[in-house]
Amino acid sequence: MDKTASREHAASSSNGFVYVAIGLTVAVISLFLLINRPVPLFAGVFGLGVLSAIWCLAGLYMLQPNQAALLTLFGSYRGTDRGEGLRWANPFYVTKKMSVRARNFNSEKLKVNDMRGNPIEIAAAIVWRVEDTAQASFDVDNFETYVLTQAESAVRHLALSYAYDNLDEPSPDAVREVTLRSGTGEVAAALRTELQARFAQAGIVVVDAKLTHLAYAPEIAGIMLRRQQAEAIIAARSKIVHGAVGMVDMALQGLADRGLLHLDDERKAAMVSNLLVVLCSDHDATPVVNAGTLYN
Repeated sequence: MDKTASREHAASSSNGFVYVAIGLTVAVISLFLLINRPVPLFAGVFGLGVLSAIWCLAGLYMLQPNQAALLTLFGSYRGTDRGEGLRWANPFYVTKKMSVRARNFNSEKLKVNDMRGNPIEIAAAIVWRVEDTAQASFDVDNFETYVLTQAESAVRHLALSYAYDNLDEPSPDAVREVTLRSGTGEVAAALRTELQARFAQAGIVVVDAKLTHLAYAPEIAGIMLRRQQAEAIIAARSKIVHGAVGMVDMALQGLADRGLLHLDDERKAAMVSNLLVVLCSDHDATPVVNAGTLYN
């Protein structure tokens, strides 16, 4: 962190209602003395009373909940007031109000390349708030613009750090690869960490950050969709074949155990072939009755 970074500290300020009461009291007393004893001495006292009342009332300002006021004197930072309601500070202080509420930023859909070079579209939602008002005001030119720029840069870097999806079938012993599509929790944590590192210079803390949009770019979306459909078909076929083989084995074993049918290898092969065709077919099977024998 930069050693010259600004640091927030509490300002010298007070409850504004006290100074309202003092200012009004001084003004009323001064006016009373001027009316009842119109002599030069009391006229001077009246003038001092008016100046005192103006001093008390000129330093008033209002703060809402989760709002702070940065106080500067001739360009020098004098502190931050995080109180609520009517407040008072030196009238020579310049007061700059700043919200410290949580804010939400939805990034635009960015077109970038993932770790494998595939073009993708990505967007994120970021919740942030100002933690250090001095850093946000004095260490960056415009902290809101800074957040937008750094957030876009972080999302782009995140997309380059991970693949959209795992294109290869992982082996059972392989370590699971974190991808943008499957590693939702890990990716969100990585995004928050990077955003916090980038926002630290501006005194901003990241409350939450998550991806809101993730898709292949239009130019390759059709190809990738067909690939995903092919993978789904292969997986379904594999499961069907695995189940069909088990059913055929169970059928042959059941017939053999009960002694209902004795088949040689050729007849077993024919039966297995017929059962697999029936079980693995996409359409309803149409039985064909063989009036002869297998060898005729």
